[in-house]
This record gives sequence, C-alpha cells and structure tokens, in this order.
Amino acid sequence: MIELTLTDLAFAWGAIAITISFSFWQRLGLEWQLLIASFRTIFQLLFVGYTLAIVFAADQPLFVLAILAVMLTIAAIVARNRISQKIPKLLFLVWGSILTSTALTIGYTNFAVIKPEVWYEPQYLIPLTGMVLGHAMNAAAISGERLVSTINASPLEIETHLSLGATPKQAVEEYRKDAVKAGLIPTINSMMVVGIVTLPGIITGQLLTGVNPLVAATYQILIMFMLALGNLTTALLVTGGLCRQFFNREEQLQKF
Repeated sequence: MIELTLTDLAFAWGAIAITISFSFWQRLGLEWQLLIASFRTIFQLLFVGYTLAIVFAADQPLFVLAILAVMLTIAAIVARNRISQKIPKLLFLVWGSILTSTALTIGYTNFAVIKPEVWYEPQYLIPLTGMVLGHAMNAAAISGERLVSTINASPLEIETHLSLGATPKQAVEEYRKDAVKAGLIPTINSMMVVGIVTLPGIITGQLLTGVNPLVAATYQILIMFMLALGNLTTALLVTGGLCRQFFNREEQLQKF
C-alpha cells in the first residue's frame, strides 16, 4: 500500500484549489463554501483517524460503544431536522428506530456472517455500523419527510376515510407505503448498478490498500445486503411511529 504523507495531502488539496478556481471563473459563488467544506473534511477525517487509532489500540468495548452512541445520536439529529422540528418526541422516535434497525442488521452480520473472535472487534464493528447508520439516517429522513408532507397536504382525504369508518392506520396506509418506497429508492438503485456503473467506497478503499478484488467484492455484497435490511427496517419504524403521532387518543387527525 502506498501511504500518503502530509506533502501528498497538500498536493491533493490542489484538486480543491482547482475546483474553487472553476467556481470563481464561472461566478458560481461557491468559493467560500468549498473552502470551508474542504477544511472541515480535513479536520473531521483526521480527528476520526486519530480517535479510531486510540480506540483500536485500547480494544475496550466501552470505547467502541461510546463511539457508536455518538454516531447514532448525530445521525438521529440530522434525520429529525430533515423531517420536522414541530412533531413532539420525533428525535426519540428517529433515534430509537435507527438504533433498532442498526442493532438488528449489525447483530445478524456480526454473529451469522463475519463471526469475529470478540463481538466488539472495532475493526469490523465501527466501520460497518457507521455505514449502516449513515444510510439509515438517509432512509429515515426521506421516508419521514415524504410521509409528513403527504399527510399535511391531504387532511380532507384522510378525514373522509375516518368519517367512513376507517381506522387511522387504514386512512394513511397508502401514504405510509409510498413513503417507505421512497426511502428505499436510493438503496435499490445502488444495488441495481453496483459494480457496473459505480464502485462504492468500501470496495475502492480495499482495492487501494491491496486487498484481493474478489475479497473486496464479497465484502461489498455483504454491505449492500446489510444496507437493504437496515434501511427498510428504519423506514418501517419511522413511518409507523409518525403515523401514530398524527392522531390523538380520539383518533382525530392532528396537523404539524
């Protein structure tokens, strides 16, 4: 593996300098955003690199779980903000949904597929959980936002169903299904073209570090299947919880 030095990274930043130059040339007004984003990228990834080096060296389950808890909380906050900040207890709903789906996905993968010597092996647990959390966050945000916007835009139709004897679940079931499908579109699209149109980050990173291409491909297969399970479970839990939030104890529709 060819290791990159600080000098190499300085030259790599030249790609951002060229990008900023193009933005200035075309008067796009993205110069400051690109500059700030590049420095944030450098700081955040170096911070993560040093932090994970310490966690890997310590090899203690509490350190690993602490890292995962921080990642989970940040993912839940980001997803909540993309859905709505008006719905009560939405953060807890999203947090619990992502936790449940990630625990199910990682638990199955850890104990049935990878089977490391210790369950908290940071080499596997942290990167795999990070990928599942990131995609679950997007699935929660997309499906949740779609459901909230659709329900808020269709009060008359929903109340008509309720007046005709439908339960709250029946009144919004089609909206919920559409929202779940929307949350899974990016995942299904990625599975359709992976290896043909795109080479995802995990397989690219492994190839750059000298891993056998077939080994890298098998890990990518595992990851794609993990993401499908994690994203669908998250979308189902988030939309199910949101549907209950839109109705009071008298089964009347509430607007947010």
